Amino acid sequence: MTDALDRAAQELSLALAPLDIAARLALIDRRVEGRLVFTTSFGLEDQALTHHLRMARSRAEIVTLDTGRLFPETYDVWAETEAAYDVRIRAYVPDREAEERFVAQQGINGFRHSVEARQACCGLRKVVPLGRALAGAAAWITGLRAGQSANRAETPLAEADAARGLIKINPLADWSREDVARVVHENYVPYNVLHDRGFPSIGCAPCTRAVKVGEPERAGRWWWEQESKKECGLHVAGAPDRGATAPAQSSVSLPSSKPELAA
Repeated sequence: MTDALDRAAQELSLALAPLDIAARLALIDRRVEGRLVFTTSFGLEDQALTHHLRMARSRAEIVTLDTGRLFPETYDVWAETEAAYDVRIRAYVPDREAEERFVAQQGINGFRHSVEARQACCGLRKVVPLGRALAGAAAWITGLRAGQSANRAETPLAEADAARGLIKINPLADWSREDVARVVHENYVPYNVLHDRGFPSIGCAPCTRAVKVGEPERAGRWWWEQESKKECGLHVAGAPDRGATAPAQSSVSLPSSKPELAA
């Protein structure tokens, strides 16, 4: 299965490369057989992608991971997005009993004690709920861009997620921050006002600060840690989804001829 998944992801990535975003989303809808899930954190990239998905009438489900520690401004843009696009964005939340045990053991901000403690918090609040969100999915659509950080510099348009048994698709992988901002502003897409206050990347409130001039986009995430450690586990190859059900096998049907170029 792994070899077939790798091959399908590579072929899909090549097929997506020459297309504009509308044609990319149309190709994904046609060629990926099975459930499509787009996970949004309501950041600028995800808002641009939500806009294009809704304009394309994509069949992708739009879901989010409500960690319980988000900024009030994030909840505001969540509500504004639902109203603007006439859509309900389903929330996946941490297991209540597991969260209660974790806070009792670690303290409310115990994630600051070590990288391991922070990763455990991210696992509880993000990785496990993601496993539930992706259960049975054939493909996972994200707003990742290669330019977001050094860790993401090699982000492809599509890749195999063998641990979850699906294709991970990053339609904005080759976009710049300016490309994303242009879509949001030209189309009056709701966006998080924290972006105007120096927050290019927005996660949980206790773990995100504004960046300083000249810092990378994700410098404000877990700023007390080394740069090489700054991932929550959602986008780490082989990250386990403890508590998730077994993934479904992804099926991607690809054309044998060169894909059509966008008009």
